Amino acid sequence: MSPPSLASQHCQPRKGKEHALDAARIDELLQQLPGWQLAVDGKAIVKNFRFSDFHHTLGFINAVGFMANREDHHPDLKAGYGHCRLAWSTHDVGGLSLNDFICAARVEALLAR
Repeated sequence: MSPPSLASQHCQPRKGKEHALDAARIDELLQQLPGWQLAVDGKAIVKNFRFSDFHHTLGFINAVGFMANREDHHPDLKAGYGHCRLAWSTHDVGGLSLNDFICAARVEALLAR
């Protein structure tokens, strides 16, 4: 039986360094998320998204915001006309946790619909 996909999982409370992922696990999980990259500081995963106009950008942001509230895990984002940059990190662990990859996968699932 294969493990559940990232997008089918839900975030769990993760506090403390023991929940921070090591470099090997981060690399393994990034391979499941095309287009996502490790931030320069190594403490977030990031992806830039392009849209045809501001209306579609806002729709994307609202969909991500709804999902993030349900998961109780929120990204940093920067947006403008036709673009949005998402960055996921887990401040309570001082870097990346499984929650960041779950949410990134859920974003990809939103776009696949």
